Amino acid sequence: MASLADLINLDLSSTTDKIIVEYLWVGGTGVDIRSKARTVNGPITDASQLPKWNYDGSSTGQAPGEDSEVILYPQAIFKDPFRRGDHILVMCDCYTPQGVPIPTNKRNNAAKIFDNPKVAAEVTWVGGTGVDIRSKARTVNGPITDASQLPKWNYDGSSTGQAPGEDSEVILYPQAIFKDPFRRGDHILVMCDCYTPQGVPIPTNKRNNAAKIFNNPKVAAEVTWYGIEQEYTLLQKDVNWPLGWPIGGYPGPQGPYYCAAGADKAFGRDIVDAHYKACLYAGINISGINGEVMPGQWEFQVGPSVGIAASDQLWVARYILERITEVAGVVLSLDPKPIPGDWNGAGAHTNYSTKSMREAGGFEVIKKAIEKLGKRHPEHIAAYGEGNERRLTGHHETADINTFKWGVANRGASIRVGRDTEKEGKGYFEDRRPASNMDPYVVTSMIAETTLLL
Repeated sequence: MASLADLINLDLSSTTDKIIVEYLWVGGTGVDIRSKARTVNGPITDASQLPKWNYDGSSTGQAPGEDSEVILYPQAIFKDPFRRGDHILVMCDCYTPQGVPIPTNKRNNAAKIFDNPKVAAEVTWVGGTGVDIRSKARTVNGPITDASQLPKWNYDGSSTGQAPGEDSEVILYPQAIFKDPFRRGDHILVMCDCYTPQGVPIPTNKRNNAAKIFNNPKVAAEVTWYGIEQEYTLLQKDVNWPLGWPIGGYPGPQGPYYCAAGADKAFGRDIVDAHYKACLYAGINISGINGEVMPGQWEFQVGPSVGIAASDQLWVARYILERITEVAGVVLSLDPKPIPGDWNGAGAHTNYSTKSMREAGGFEVIKKAIEKLGKRHPEHIAAYGEGNERRLTGHHETADINTFKWGVANRGASIRVGRDTEKEGKGYFEDRRPASNMDPYVVTSMIAETTLLL
């Protein structure tokens, strides 16, 4: 005859796949814990495998007698130390039949807090010079998957040259988010544009007008692609002299440095490669890097990206580069001609195509677009970056600033068309006029406006 102890310790695993689940929940006092058991098919490895259940809430002080049903939602499972084997305990929280947490269900709110961990949002914006980029961080509930989830913020515009001291508040509108390669995890970088408290774009907010152009149905229908070649120069801190150059002196003439390798020809590759990887991590469509003609000068390319996204990505890529050079103790320069004389300047060649250009017969569309650009050459030059007259001299792979010309494979032209585009009769063209310090919101939207709206 089996004893009570034998029956308590009876192993069911060899005779049935049924297991006992003890459902537990917090009772009506908020201190007591109630339970009842049911049989289910086992084994159970996660609470999501268990069915909801119910109990009489009027008997626990958690529901009125005329509407007494309370629903148990399984949330966490534990091995049952009493029944042992595959039997389990399950912690539940409690809801009305309509799915509303009952007052003693404190787990629901706790889960909202724990399921929305805090993340750091590094909020960036274009500063008062139109070339500098500023940032500050705030803590928000995460994860954040879209800029629309973020609140607006503000900053002291009198400290950035963007507002007077007596009315200094500038409002930041989040527009695009990227993964933060510095903090990592769920932390983010946020590209914003800037407005007065009355909602008026401030003068350095070039994104607002660009968005209007890209949202124009004629432009949107053409799915504009951009690839921007951002050239820049790395300078030695304190002396503002290119990296790898003897202080106060000059290296050998240009020639050995373009796309070169070696300690005597490539200076700052660790910074360049760190930036490359950080941009990829952030979700920026960075398509490549290379050493440039002048030693200490490099280039990265963003794109092809559609519409305003190309400019958002370029600005954030610039911000990431500023942060990396900050850590490295090196100065980033976007000056279009950092060293006078027989040295190449720094540009931001902008490659462009529309849907019509990429389709059969697109070369004819390209030629018409170039003709339109030529008619507005002075307006484009005025908007293509400060100090560009020092770079666009007709030398060092540039066209003269006062002359508009285009050609196939001609790097001394204002607009260059590739051999492949000519051969295939469709493709893209490269606007070689923009300076390295240009605002991409201005350049990309102006190209679209000139070629599609005028």
